[in-house]
Amino acid sequence: MTKNDNNNKPASRGSKFLKDIGIYAIGNIGSKLITFIMVPLYTHYVDTSDFGYYDLCMTVCFLLLPFFTLQLRDGAFRFLLDCDDDLQRKRIVTFVSRTMITTLSLAALITLVLAMTTTIHYLGYVLALLVALSIQEVYSQVFRGLGNNRAFVSVGILSALGIGVFSIAFVVGLGWGIRGVFLANIIARILALVIVEARVRLITRHTRWNINLRDVGRDIIRYTLPLLPGSLCWWITGSSDRLFISHFLSLDVNGVYAVAIRFTGIISTLAIIFYQAWQETAILQYNSPDRNRFFSKMFNSYIFLLAALLVGYVFLLKVNYGWLVADQYQQSLNFIYPLGLSAVIFAIVAFFDMGYQCAKDTQRTLPAIVLASVVNVVLNFFLVKLLGIYGIIITQLVTYLVLVTYRWFDMKRYFILRVDKRVAVPVLVVLLSAVPFYYSPGPWLDIAFMVVALAIIAWSCGKEARALLLSKINKTLSRTK
Repeated sequence: MTKNDNNNKPASRGSKFLKDIGIYAIGNIGSKLITFIMVPLYTHYVDTSDFGYYDLCMTVCFLLLPFFTLQLRDGAFRFLLDCDDDLQRKRIVTFVSRTMITTLSLAALITLVLAMTTTIHYLGYVLALLVALSIQEVYSQVFRGLGNNRAFVSVGILSALGIGVFSIAFVVGLGWGIRGVFLANIIARILALVIVEARVRLITRHTRWNINLRDVGRDIIRYTLPLLPGSLCWWITGSSDRLFISHFLSLDVNGVYAVAIRFTGIISTLAIIFYQAWQETAILQYNSPDRNRFFSKMFNSYIFLLAALLVGYVFLLKVNYGWLVADQYQQSLNFIYPLGLSAVIFAIVAFFDMGYQCAKDTQRTLPAIVLASVVNVVLNFFLVKLLGIYGIIITQLVTYLVLVTYRWFDMKRYFILRVDKRVAVPVLVVLLSAVPFYYSPGPWLDIAFMVVALAIIAWSCGKEARALLLSKINKTLSRTK
């Protein structure tokens, strides 16, 4: 039996997927837990306007990131995952390194010109943060593409720990405020990558400066260039709201909104755990004969998982929000539920996007993203002046609904999903949960509703899924005895 034959077995695919989820869970939950803990710290030691400005700078960095990395984080992972030849791996990693040096040098030059011609607060810190983000994002995916998921996870955990330690030292201990937040994020990200690379030496071993890169560079750029306009549109649909808030409202309001985004980002993080594990499995199993059945099973399970995650998380957060967040940020609780729902819809969009990656057909991602970005800008422009933050939130929900509808029909060229009728139950529970979230008079009723809602979702998922879940719980309990 060949390796591919074995990978096509449902049991083998399932065990690999669960193993990958475990690995990515350790990295993502461990790293994001520190980030989660930092939110209360920042809200107590950083003014709302300063935190709003920092969030705006992060937004700009994420806008520039794909252009100064040429989306090599996606290209490196995708091409390394398919590669079985060590010489070809060296070509890919070397091309990534050469390109990163060139583009980040260009970023430094542009920053120097801006510093001489304009006055932008913390411009040097913004450049350093952009460089740190770029290096971490790209080389973490290189580790992952080379098959060293532990190195990938270690970078995330170490950078998060570093952010926590340096934030306490700089913001609390030294009282550096927003400058301390910048420095903590910059130093921690670079230091984490240096520590991991010093241990595994993957980048060093796979870099050869005198190697011929013409063919591999052309193929990677052909794959990544169509992703650049798409990344701009993704930024418009997901992050441009900060610019609208800062322009039409204020940095203080953006600071409050940024706290809500940080908390709902936990939902996105947990969805990313599934996505990263699913990304490898989907690519490797895309050509299997039972692809449609396998993808359908994963999609239906994903809906149940997302529904339970949203309901459980937002109600637990609501019960504890009073002590987690400083008084001047308490208003952000009102934005948690709809922003959490947006995160769930976006996670479904990401599931559909897998078809383009599997088929290396990245050009087809553009029409839907362009449409969504146009809808986002138009609605934001009109609704933010009319409804304030709620206009931004409504715009985000509508944008992602447009995108998920388009993707639902377009992805059928890659795989056909059969939606289980039972999926209607968790969807209905999620929609109805908004009522007690906003109108429940006390925390005990919030907890009671959460338990009932999760029980309904668990009951509706079916005997097979419940049996699998119980077996996992029993194994976990037996190991702890």
